[in-house]
Amino acid sequence: MLAEATEPRTGTPRRQAVAVGALTVVVAAVYSVYALVRFWAFRTTTYDLVIFDQAVRSYSRLHLPVAIVKGVHNGFGAQFNVLGDHFSPILALLAPLYWIHDGPQTLLVAQSVLLALTIVPLWAFTRRRLGSGPAYCVSAVYALAWPVAETLAFDFHEMAFAPVLSMLVLERHEAGRRWQSAAAAGALLLVKEDMGLLVAGFGLYLLTRPGERRRAAFLVVAGVFWTWLASRVLIPAFGGSADYYWAYDALGRDLPHAAAGALTHPWTVGRLLVTPHVKVTTMLWLVAPLLLLPLLSPITLAVLPLLAERMLSSRFGHWWEPRFHYNVALAALLVAAGVDGAARLGRLLPRLRAEHVWPVAALAATLAVVPHFAFAKFAERGFYRRDARARAVAAILPAIPDGALVEAPNGVGPQLSGRTRVLLWDVRPRWAPWVVADVAALDFPFPSLQAQRDRVSLLRREGYAVVRQQDGYVLLNRPGSVPDLRPAR
Repeated sequence: MLAEATEPRTGTPRRQAVAVGALTVVVAAVYSVYALVRFWAFRTTTYDLVIFDQAVRSYSRLHLPVAIVKGVHNGFGAQFNVLGDHFSPILALLAPLYWIHDGPQTLLVAQSVLLALTIVPLWAFTRRRLGSGPAYCVSAVYALAWPVAETLAFDFHEMAFAPVLSMLVLERHEAGRRWQSAAAAGALLLVKEDMGLLVAGFGLYLLTRPGERRRAAFLVVAGVFWTWLASRVLIPAFGGSADYYWAYDALGRDLPHAAAGALTHPWTVGRLLVTPHVKVTTMLWLVAPLLLLPLLSPITLAVLPLLAERMLSSRFGHWWEPRFHYNVALAALLVAAGVDGAARLGRLLPRLRAEHVWPVAALAATLAVVPHFAFAKFAERGFYRRDARARAVAAILPAIPDGALVEAPNGVGPQLSGRTRVLLWDVRPRWAPWVVADVAALDFPFPSLQAQRDRVSLLRREGYAVVRQQDGYVLLNRPGSVPDLRPAR
């Protein structure tokens, strides 16, 4: 995978391979520490870590990926297959890891490794464009990038596969290994239903390359078709709704009407791209730390369809924000676009020596951005400690027997998911035999703290006994309780 050519001053290919491998291992280890500390300190959540934990555990037992917590909370029923939520069969690749360690910590480490592995193809791509020295600098730019940090700071998601696979699509193509690039593109389609847009975007990039028109057209058509097939056919086939995540009502009630609306009212498209203004902020955060050089590269075309999918939406506000995992699929390709932009600028204006100056400047800018996002927690003393409430709930959880069905608050579920069957402590009582309640702090999805206290009162009237309570957490049990896990009607 590493480039075959070498530069005398930067070592032999073998030494470079060792250096890149060591860098990748160190980054994976740092990411893992960050994620596992968050888990230990009760900063992970049922939505979404427990959902993925239950799904991958189901795969590991050679079943379809059922997540009882997702199905019950969202009204689909206890046997809900998460392929009916997002079409992400690539998660099955993680199932063998559960034969080694069965618990959500496995997913957190796996995500850390997947994100770190992106360094290898990114380094190889950068080395061809700018040389070995800049390649190490650019690898650090990616490793510290805020979309990666925000992904690690929000549990686990299937998007962990996207950076390394998207970078492999680009790097293997640039290396002349077309079939390997195609294989990576095929794997990318299995990450999530909308990854076809990223594949189609890569086709748009190839349209700018001479002699690539036929391949480009195929990728555009295949990517768009796959997104339609996965969203409209495969997800409903697994029990989901094709319109569950439809967020384009400002353009039309469905895809044909939205497409027509975009063509006949282009000013609406323009308005949606900048309203609310946080969309502009997010797009600036994506390119500003790279000193805007991705805008000089046609590689940026590859990310535009996936970016437009989010920025043209009129609901699901978290899609627009510079938080969570939504931007990580763009991160590696935008860094690569910055590399290509620097190379182009260097050829256009040789005196600027952009190919040498930009990697250092981009790293400096990235470091300046770090305090504004999730990796800033590394410098906080409190990050490495459990607070008083985390210690309190940790003390009462051992009373719940292994294998029990338990309703737990959003921030407590991950601690139980490896040894019990977890449901979300929800606005609707599920009557599980065990309930962990919180009467001291507002929990998702309750509307108020008083509603949570009223729930505890209801449970006690219905025969639940208080087993333990500490610092606002209450553990209740009603032996023989029959849970209500029916789907919503």
